[in-house]
Amino acid sequence: MIAIVETGGKQYKVTEGRYVDIELLDAKEGDSIELDKVLMIVDGENTKIGQPYLEGAKITGKLLKNDRDKKILVYKMRRKKGYRRKNGHRQPFSRLMVESISVA
Repeated sequence: MIAIVETGGKQYKVTEGRYVDIELLDAKEGDSIELDKVLMIVDGENTKIGQPYLEGAKITGKLLKNDRDKKILVYKMRRKKGYRRKNGHRQPFSRLMVESISVA
């Protein structure tokens, strides 16, 4: 079973038994998480699409860890002027293990 879920202003494709890295959640490691903004569910031949969300559908999972992503470098430069700025950024994320996808 595959689902498209919205969290943190972004959409993610999730599958039962797999983990997904999503925007940082305000929860501790090991907490149980329920996501109810499910946009679409595909179960073999059956496809259910919400308008915009499916009523009664939810994703349950366990928060594995809160971490930070790899560093990306931001470099700004003005030619011939001696202006150079180098900055790094590490985006925080939450790793969620999807345990079940259910439809009411």
